[in-house]
Amino acid sequence: MEKNEDGTVSTGSRFMNARATGNKAYIPTDLEHIANVITHALPVGPSFMGMIHLIRRSDDLRKFISGFVYGAALVSLFLISTIFHTVFYTKRFRPLKESLHMCDRAVIYVFIAASHTPWLLLRDTEINFWTQNLSWIVWTMAILGIVYQYHFHERYKTLETFFYLVIGITPSYAWLFMKELSGLWELCAGGVVYIAGVVFFKSDGRIPCAHAIWHLFVNIGASLHFYAVYKYLINNETAPENSSESS
Repeated sequence: MEKNEDGTVSTGSRFMNARATGNKAYIPTDLEHIANVITHALPVGPSFMGMIHLIRRSDDLRKFISGFVYGAALVSLFLISTIFHTVFYTKRFRPLKESLHMCDRAVIYVFIAASHTPWLLLRDTEINFWTQNLSWIVWTMAILGIVYQYHFHERYKTLETFFYLVIGITPSYAWLFMKELSGLWELCAGGVVYIAGVVFFKSDGRIPCAHAIWHLFVNIGASLHFYAVYKYLINNETAPENSSESS
């Protein structure tokens, strides 16, 4: 029975290898490697152009900060993922591969926090302690997630996924206090797509090209969120209400 370089058993199929055991990482087949690279390489260019559009359309400092933070995180997510999966596919540069894997997982925390930043900075909400400090809370959670990733990389995979979900869901508290609700449908739909994709994120060795399918869910969720941020927050051209003039 053929084994992969980390000791996991290969099924001999070009579509899928056997599921990893314990805390070992799953080793994709060549086909899965290529699918992983392509599915996140394709959005790199569009995400960069999207960041440029967000910055160009920003007409005040808060919009500029929101657009830059969100856009840079979007580009970083796809670019780091593409580089990691490319190096992984070469089966060389093992120390670099491990470092890139940590960066790939860590940038997810940054991306989740950055995806909510425009909504928390630009959308008016009723003021209470939590809505006033929710942006700081989310970014603190993201930083703690990165620290966790550094110290416990690949050790507690289910716990890591749980952290991603908690950080992604926590900012929805602010929705209850937002004075303007436009765009929240797209924001919610993107979140549902991300959560649904977690099924494939956890299915390596059970479903062929599961990780690449997870990438597609990320692409769709990111597209919905970008559309909402661009249309309803950055490029919002709602005309002011007409006021009657007395003669």
